[in-house]
Amino acid sequence: MAQIFRRRSNSIARASLIAVVLLVGGSGWLLHAVYWSPWTTREMTPLSQPVPFSHKHHVQGLGLDCRFCHTTAETSPFAGMPSTETCMTCHSQVWKEAPALAPVRESLATASPVRWNRVNDTPDFVFFDHSIHVAKGVGCTTCHGPLDQMPLTWRSHTLYMKWCIDCHRDPAKAIRPREEVFNPEWHATDQAALGKKLVADYHVRTAQLTDCSMCHR
Repeated sequence: MAQIFRRRSNSIARASLIAVVLLVGGSGWLLHAVYWSPWTTREMTPLSQPVPFSHKHHVQGLGLDCRFCHTTAETSPFAGMPSTETCMTCHSQVWKEAPALAPVRESLATASPVRWNRVNDTPDFVFFDHSIHVAKGVGCTTCHGPLDQMPLTWRSHTLYMKWCIDCHRDPAKAIRPREEVFNPEWHATDQAALGKKLVADYHVRTAQLTDCSMCHR
């Protein structure tokens, strides 16, 4: 009986199997790399804004407290964006003719808000309450990164569920005294010991933090 396959068929079959395995593995690695890359997460990538606002200038340079602009950070699920009137409190006197601030002046004149692009934004199916995090001692820089060093604002973390869950599983590593929540320069000398104490003092319900309903309602 004549041989159906040539001798080299075995080599071709082996090479094909290896190629398929490499293709599947490479595709998985590529998808993982893209999923965690700044191109997808937008980490360390400043967004274009109608006004080039510098946290570094306002926080580090001028010493403004976060709450001066983000007035509802302690009382609302949303930290709030500063109103045009808040900006013009200073800029009606300082840099009042600066070309970069033309959108702010136009906003005041037309009574229409400046259309800022959100840097840190969660999906609509995620419930996030800004005020409860502040009340439990989570500092601004814990989630937003070193804002006092940012000439333009960028996202410092992925905001993926894994990032949130890592903190919810061990909140002690992120909690600071409430009076230091808005201090971008605060650092603990022994976060492990301090965090453990504050978790108890602030009645952080660690057993419930990883329940799905905490964020998905």
